[in-house]
Order: sequence, then structure tokens, then C-alpha cells
Amino acid sequence: MIVGWWRRRRRRRVRGEPFPPAWLEILARNAPFVARLDAADRARLLGDVQVLVAEKHFIAAGGMEITDEVRVTIAAAAARLVIHLDVDRYDDLTEIVVYPSAYRHPGADPADGAVLGEAHAWGVVVLAWDAVLAGMRNPGDGHCTAVHEFAHVLDRADGAFDGAPELHASEHYRPWATIMQHGFDRLRRRDRTLRRVLREYGATNEAEFFAVATEAFFERPGDLRRRAPALYAELERFYGGPAPRVAPGADGEAP
Repeated sequence: MIVGWWRRRRRRRVRGEPFPPAWLEILARNAPFVARLDAADRARLLGDVQVLVAEKHFIAAGGMEITDEVRVTIAAAAARLVIHLDVDRYDDLTEIVVYPSAYRHPGADPADGAVLGEAHAWGVVVLAWDAVLAGMRNPGDGHCTAVHEFAHVLDRADGAFDGAPELHASEHYRPWATIMQHGFDRLRRRDRTLRRVLREYGATNEAEFFAVATEAFFERPGDLRRRAPALYAELERFYGGPAPRVAPGADGEAP
């Protein structure tokens, strides 16, 4: 209880500090969705970016250099998901490891391919910086590595990577399970309608389906709403509101 009080006090202080102009330039360059938020959501996101930069440990790997651009850009991706939730959803996240580009695990089979990002159960997210930039700077392509991995963090907050984050009420779990399972099964069956808005990787398992669906919710909300209205509605209820449109035409690419 004392820890929670101290954390809230510290966060109020951090949010009360002026947002650095240089950070605004970083967001304008790397996170174009921020400019399309309304005033209240934008203020909330900027405050959460300050909190995340202050609290999380950013660790360089593979020759990467951690700069304010790296911290602010990645924090904006994380904050995007909790604009209508609370930044305390990330309390168990302690470290963000950043490589300059795709990386391989030591001893991994070369046939397995390189890794762009991953989230671990022990409070660590690993990201490839070039993949983060590619996803953040192209807000309507439906693919964002950082959003994907931070969706896994939200999923894991209730104790497991299972595609079911901590929902707002007990009565939400049954419809969530039904609708998410239906969407997952459709994607596994290679449903053409759904595959036009959700990446095939979402058919890997339920956790990946949630993360891929989250990417679409934030990057192609109109397209997701048209092609899978029940799925969109469940995500909207969890994320606390409709996803803001992020770019002209970004929510209606292909018929």
C-alpha cells in the first residue's frame, strides 16, 4: 500500500514536468498517430511517455546505443495501448532490451530465422529498433512490432500468455473467450475476409492472435470493424474506447 502511494506520488510529479520540445520532435517524426489524438488523449499519452521513460530500464544489445529517440519512441508505442486504461498495466515490466536490427538467440538454428521482438514472463521486452521504426512510421500497414510486444505484456499481466488479458469485469470473460476463439479459428482456417486485415502469424496460438488483432485494432480500425465487427467490439471494450484513426485512408485499404 505504501509502495502504491509512493508510486502514484512520483508519477504525478513526473507528469507535472514540462514535456521536452525535443521529445515532441521525436514523436512527430516517429509516431505520427500522436498528432491525430484529441487534446485529452494526447495529454494522457505524453504523461504516460514521461512515466515510462522515467521508470523502465532501456538496455542496449548488439551494439545498439540507447538515446532519447529510442526511449521516447518505444515509450509512445507502449503508452498508445493504455491511453484509456492505466500505465500501471506495465508495472511488472522492468526492462526493455533494444537491438539495432533483427537478432538471433545464442545457439539457435539458422533455419529458425531472426527475431524482431519478444516479451518474456519475467518482465522483459526485447525489440529490434529498425523494426520498431518501420512499424511506427507506417501507421496504416497493420503491422507494428512494438505494439505487438506490448500487447503481450498486457496479456501476461494476469499471469499467462494466453490471449486473455485482465478484463474489466468478470462477465466480460465469457464473450471474450467465445469471440476471440471464433476469430482465431477463422484465421487458422485461412478465412480470406479475416486474412485481409489480420496477419497470418496470428494463427500461431491464442496469445499471438490477441497481439496481431491489437495491431489491427490500432492501425486499421475501420477495416477490422467491417471485417470482424464482434472482434473489434471486444477489443474496443477492453482498450476502453475506439481506436483513433491514424492516417487518411489507413482504415480502409483493400475492399
